[in-house]
Amino acid sequence: MEWLRSQVVVMEEVGVVTYLVITALLALTLAAFFRRQYEVWIINRIPGPISLPLVGNALSVTTDSEVLFKLGVWLVREYGQMVRVWIGMSPPVIISGARQAEVVLNNTKHLDKSHQYDFFHPWLGTTGLFISKTSDWHTRKKLLTPAFHLKVLEQFVDVFNIQSNKLVSKLKKEADGCVFDIFPYITNCTLDIICETAMGCSVNAQDNPESDYIMAIHRIQHLIQQRMIVLWMQPDFIFRLLGYAREQEELLKTLHSFTRNIVKARRKLYEQQKQQGGAGSDDEQHLGKKQRLAFLDLLLEYSEGGTVLTDEDIREEVDLFVFAGHDTTTVAINWCLYILGRHPEIQARVHEELDSIFEGTDRPATMDDIRQMKYTENCIKEALRLFPSVPYVGRQLSGDINIGKYRIPAGASVMVFTYALHRDPEQFPDPEVFDPDRFLPENASKRHPFAYNAFSAGPRNCIGQKFGMIEEKVMVSSVLRKFRIESITPMKKLKLLSEIVLRPKDGNHVRLFPRTAESPTSARGSNSVQDNNTRCQGEGS
Repeated sequence: MEWLRSQVVVMEEVGVVTYLVITALLALTLAAFFRRQYEVWIINRIPGPISLPLVGNALSVTTDSEVLFKLGVWLVREYGQMVRVWIGMSPPVIISGARQAEVVLNNTKHLDKSHQYDFFHPWLGTTGLFISKTSDWHTRKKLLTPAFHLKVLEQFVDVFNIQSNKLVSKLKKEADGCVFDIFPYITNCTLDIICETAMGCSVNAQDNPESDYIMAIHRIQHLIQQRMIVLWMQPDFIFRLLGYAREQEELLKTLHSFTRNIVKARRKLYEQQKQQGGAGSDDEQHLGKKQRLAFLDLLLEYSEGGTVLTDEDIREEVDLFVFAGHDTTTVAINWCLYILGRHPEIQARVHEELDSIFEGTDRPATMDDIRQMKYTENCIKEALRLFPSVPYVGRQLSGDINIGKYRIPAGASVMVFTYALHRDPEQFPDPEVFDPDRFLPENASKRHPFAYNAFSAGPRNCIGQKFGMIEEKVMVSSVLRKFRIESITPMKKLKLLSEIVLRPKDGNHVRLFPRTAESPTSARGSNSVQDNNTRCQGEGS
């Protein structure tokens, strides 16, 4: 009987424990359910298209970058400056107003990039400045900020000039009034510049654009872009099942081995110079001149100042520098030349400014020259307003946030749609008009400080924006000192791709004319040069 009583007691205790466990699990499940329902209710208060259960608006999301871009523009026009979209169970919120952008971008609690940036991790790592979480980001920004001091950037002007002159030399062969695509020329020049300033070595993209390293950069960016917009490519097992993961691994071998070898060689040279008290070595002939320190050299120096960076850490930052400073600058220069080619009267003012600075000489640009390019800089800024290099800036919310009368719960992604932000008529009257005078100090001061977001804004803005602006001014001025440019495609007929950067689908087809033979024709005017050139026969405009 005692044994039976003990078994009953044990069963009662087990029953109580089981009951408590089941009750706790049920309570947690219900809490999660009601929390989720509350979040859905909060999100659905924000204007947006009707969504279906489970899939949300995912069926409306296309894999076509052109259509996807048009969809974003339509959503803003249809629902306003704050739009909710359901992608499956995830509710990204698109904002396109200056006041809303300030709440998100200027908040030090919400500095993490949105989850779409995770697809850069295999290439750029997880601790680099561009994609790191908040804790790592603070450390890296403090370490890297001195590398972008103006005094440091001045030494890169020589590289900008040398590669820009090579670009001009290439373009001279096209300067006969015939239509050609200038976009690849700009791409290769910016690649040469960014690799030489980042690693201290030239990849000769302008002479050899199909090298393994250059092709790998283009292909890896395409794969990342596809994963960011094609929902079914995002799960790792599907990405691997379709064979893309194997291709990505091969590309990463090419990219990482190239950078690692450079890092290894530069560290060896750096250690040799330390032992020799700073004296140079023969290796400098292959790795760059000592007096022109590359970004990589600066990282090697800074890593000994208390924050130790491994070779892999440095490799990540160098790869990041190449990525972030390549495509963004390419499209910025492209759009500036494009829009100037559609506005000959404004292009003429740029020519006048450059002529007054250089007085018809072929000398390279100096920092003093660059500072004097006020109107040219305003043209670049206005081109970036109309065509921002990065059309979206994403943040992952670490906590609930209030924007106006709406509340966005923690965990949601917020996308600042820069393209639409820059077309707010309240901030930019006649927003589709190209007007560089918007950036005169007296006009810029009237705008909301977050109305212009070409280099992002707030604490996590672009650390390399001064570098980029100097490079863009040198390249644009180098081209326009020698040529008059006419852009073929009207703005209304442009096909834009919403990718990692905002690029033209069909390239940038232009005509170039040497300024020595310049005539004051409209960008939509005379084709006399074309008519007299047999190479142009049969082409359309």
